[in-house]
Amino acid sequence: MTHESLVIIGAGPAGLTAALYAARADMSPLVFEGLAAGGQLTLTTDVENYPGFPDGVTGPELMDRFRGQAERFGARFRRSSVTKVDFSERPFKVEAGADRHTADSVIVAAGATARRLGAPGEERLTGKGVSTCATCDGFFFRDRSVLVVGGGDTAMEEALFLTKFATKVTVVHRRDKLRASKIMSTRVTAHPKIEVRWNTVVKEIHGDDAVAGVTLEDTTTGDLCEAATDGVFTAIGHTPATELFEGQLDLDEAGYIVKAGGARTSVEGVFVAGDVADHRYRQAVTAAAMGCMAAIDSERWLAARE
Repeated sequence: MTHESLVIIGAGPAGLTAALYAARADMSPLVFEGLAAGGQLTLTTDVENYPGFPDGVTGPELMDRFRGQAERFGARFRRSSVTKVDFSERPFKVEAGADRHTADSVIVAAGATARRLGAPGEERLTGKGVSTCATCDGFFFRDRSVLVVGGGDTAMEEALFLTKFATKVTVVHRRDKLRASKIMSTRVTAHPKIEVRWNTVVKEIHGDDAVAGVTLEDTTTGDLCEAATDGVFTAIGHTPATELFEGQLDLDEAGYIVKAGGARTSVEGVFVAGDVADHRYRQAVTAAAMGCMAAIDSERWLAARE
């Protein structure tokens, strides 16, 4: 068992930014990347809204640059997933299989994953017309038609945002009534560019190199129909990667880590950054900013203890 000053769990924009700041503060952080190194950005073909890249950049390339920059200043990386933590006493314990460490401080940046429809074609066409973020990808669908799957406030926000670019937005909802708030529901149903398909689910997404259409099923009759579309935006929720921290850190009703001011958590010496604590913005730039906060808070907390 080896001892570390700082362990970072996760290697998306939040974890890698935390690693960069911590490494430059001479903390020599150990980063557990997990199986999804790079986070959700590795599923994004083009990123055009990250500052400093006027011509855009692919998600994997952006994450490679983050990682290389952190590594240059002394961050160390493990291509393994953390399987157990113990925050009940200091030093904290972090295990990744047989790889065991103690740590003075921990930054949790484990991220979140968008819930999937599970429809054939969805995974293959992710980043090629299938998206989970209208704010990220809406610009690419100017003068095109798109589908939004979901019935909550997030789905309504996505649909309304997409009307800035798309010629037509079809909301597909499996029930006959939206779960969204009344004001959001009214805005969507009254919008001239938006059509709502009630009692409908997406059974399959079609296309070779890009989304070309979908197969829809009527949940009341079982009837199938084909519909042409250029994009499918799923807005059926996210699942934060917090199962490992249940009983260790305070979580909210949706399972996100609760912040106790700045990047602090309910356990002194454990900090949090990124989508594992953010169910509102979920952007690379906000995750990176939170990673910066977590590293600074950790460095100052350790310095105060010394």
